[in-house]
Amino acid sequence: MSARPCVLLLSGPNLDLLGDRQPEVYGTATLDDHVATARAAAEAEGLDLEHHQSNHEGSLIEAVHAARGRCAAIVVNAGALTHYSWSLHDALAAFDGPVVELHLSNPAGREPFRHTSVLAPAASGSIAGFGGLGYDLAVRAAARLIRDQS
Repeated sequence: MSARPCVLLLSGPNLDLLGDRQPEVYGTATLDDHVATARAAAEAEGLDLEHHQSNHEGSLIEAVHAARGRCAAIVVNAGALTHYSWSLHDALAAFDGPVVELHLSNPAGREPFRHTSVLAPAASGSIAGFGGLGYDLAVRAAARLIRDQS
């Protein structure tokens, strides 16, 4: 087992379709590409990275529960769950470490239903609208927040 702090990267519904789904909004990079970016940033910051993707809300909640006391931070791109999943909000709020909310696109510049994040109150901060660069930025933000807590 590694002595390095762990960051859990959570990917919500439909993110497994990245690269094919609405490339004009989300780009042509796949989820695997974004996870590789996050993993490289974690390595550069001296962190381990675990990734969990699910199209099922309960699976994401269980991953957050399993991270409690084990992972130092969570980076979450919850997809559409961002806008209505109070149960995911509650799970993230019960997590002891930093939570960084992540979006490839800028929800504030899209449809009105995307303007509200129910996860934001449980997050330390949000990174949105930077495309794939957001994965690097989110992991580096999590690393900084972990160091600041030490």
